[in-house]
Amino acid sequence: MEAEAFASRYGPWALIAGASEGTGASFARQLAEAGLDLILVARRQAPLDQLADELRARHGVEVVTATIDLAAEDATARLVEAAGHREVGLLILNAGADPNGSMFLDNAIANWDALATRNVMTTMRALHAFGAPMRERGRGGMIVVGSGACYAGLPGIGVYAASKAFDLVLCEALWAELEPHGVDVLSYVIGRTDTPAHRELMEARGMAIPDNLADPDDVARLGLERLPHGPVCNWGEADDEAVVSATSAAQRRERIRAVAAMSAAYAAKG
Repeated sequence: MEAEAFASRYGPWALIAGASEGTGASFARQLAEAGLDLILVARRQAPLDQLADELRARHGVEVVTATIDLAAEDATARLVEAAGHREVGLLILNAGADPNGSMFLDNAIANWDALATRNVMTTMRALHAFGAPMRERGRGGMIVVGSGACYAGLPGIGVYAASKAFDLVLCEALWAELEPHGVDVLSYVIGRTDTPAHRELMEARGMAIPDNLADPDDVARLGLERLPHGPVCNWGEADDEAVVSATSAAQRRERIRAVAAMSAAYAAKG
């Protein structure tokens, strides 16, 4: 999609949560190049400020920053506050890694509460808060960056996998609900990506850095390309391929369409 058409469909402002580095920063750079103004959110202010200065100087866009812990109960309220009066046409929820690295019962429940709050409750609340005005305007887009862990219960990352499964299913449902209103929704299921956070996690566990990590610029580029085609994009797979999941993105899309049609028929009979 041409930059002008993209900005018309998803502008004038994009809000990116988890924007300070890695894939989030790549999303920010590519959106700034497309001419969108940006609201950048992360827990650390310094890298946000550095990125904001870079994007203002290079692309002449407006950039607002906010330090928000998405695991806090008031995280969504603070996202809305950061947006203020600005018209957010694109929401990208890119935060939500699992910092725990332990079996479920070997960790304090408070740590799992924080992970579930960030990946489930804040995600749900943010999609509701920013999706409603998009539906009213009849345009916009929302991307939730997920993980291949969403397709299976995995020991050691059980809560993380479950939270990403929640995000996947919610995005599929919202895609069907909002497609008639001109709003695009994408659950972007990515694999291991070469980000500073991922490298730090592997090094802390004594793991070698593999050669096949995805490039964050490539990951962000594909996510933006596939947004109009939701509800699912699996990184590293063609639309009609099923490798990580049992069904391809195309098959999931058609299944959701079929279920949505059945639901509409039942509602009409009532």
